[in-house]
Amino acid sequence: MSLKDIFCQDNAISILQRAYASDKSPHAYIFAGAEGIGKFKTAREWARLLLCNSIVTEDGFSDSCGSCQSCRMFDAGSHPDFHHIYKELLEFTTDGKGRKPPLKFPIDVVREFVIDKVSNKPGVSQRKVFVLTEGEKLNIESQNCLLKVLEEPPEYCTIILLCARMERLLPTTKSRCQIIRFLPIAEERIIDKLKRMGLNGRKSQYFARLAQGSLGQACQWAQLELADAELYQTKKELLSSVAGLEYADALELAEWLMGESKKIAAVWAELDENTSKKDISRRAAKTLVQVITSALHDTMTLNLPRSENLINFDQKEQIKKLAQRLGPEEAAEKIAGAYQTMRWIESAVNERLIFEQLLLNLAVSDKIKI
Repeated sequence: MSLKDIFCQDNAISILQRAYASDKSPHAYIFAGAEGIGKFKTAREWARLLLCNSIVTEDGFSDSCGSCQSCRMFDAGSHPDFHHIYKELLEFTTDGKGRKPPLKFPIDVVREFVIDKVSNKPGVSQRKVFVLTEGEKLNIESQNCLLKVLEEPPEYCTIILLCARMERLLPTTKSRCQIIRFLPIAEERIIDKLKRMGLNGRKSQYFARLAQGSLGQACQWAQLELADAELYQTKKELLSSVAGLEYADALELAEWLMGESKKIAAVWAELDENTSKKDISRRAAKTLVQVITSALHDTMTLNLPRSENLINFDQKEQIKKLAQRLGPEEAAEKIAGAYQTMRWIESAVNERLIFEQLLLNLAVSDKIKI
């Protein structure tokens, strides 16, 4: 793969290319945008270019050569000057053995895998590149630890923070980096990718719309579906239940939803062995909340001119039924509650209580039933 192979991020690539052409590449970047839209792939290929010993430039576009010693080591995953930093590296810190996978990006990882290594000069290339994923999970202490190196890094050092939630970064962190924003991927491109993966028909269109421009998320859900996680069937049953949800049935539905979340997480864990099971459980739970949120969004937009673009186009009757008891304003309030639920999931609140609270809230309507 190369920078030319990254699609639907022309603006971001253009900014990087102009900086390289002018020999004014910043020492620190923030790649900002939703998960799964190409931030990490772009960071990898940009690092590959910066580390390449024989950069190729054609028609004003620069890219790594793919054949020098640096590129070969990079492709083999053994380049000593490329450092991918993620919070699960805590296990490999001095005092990290046996510690639970962290929810936040711990300061020990930043100290031992960034600060302590920045001063070491490059071994193969002219530069060193550090890519920190999930930058939004850097806690205050971790960000403060980074500030010095972000402000005065060695001239051979480039640091890239990947961030899905810019509001979680300190102003001092943001001010020391060039921010490059990544845009959502076009629905048609996501559908095409899912079809090439083997997911056809309504499923590919549904997951593309649910992903809201995140190719990475759509591909993860497609892999789950192809691995018989039955995510699509779960969503159909869930929306049918939510459409006519009665208060008395909310707790039973929450119990069922918790079971489905665990089933999906179990399949997900088999597909992604490098991610902690707690993180995967949170992803599964958030996916099901996202399904509910999508139905509420469709309820709000049902009577608008472009209602043919419903996310749940395959269950329009259920959306109509939900709209009979939830007006647009009330649906918007329920969406706000669903986003609060996602924040609780991130905070590791008891999953059963989360689903119960969400569904009890959905079952209550201000409309008078006749």
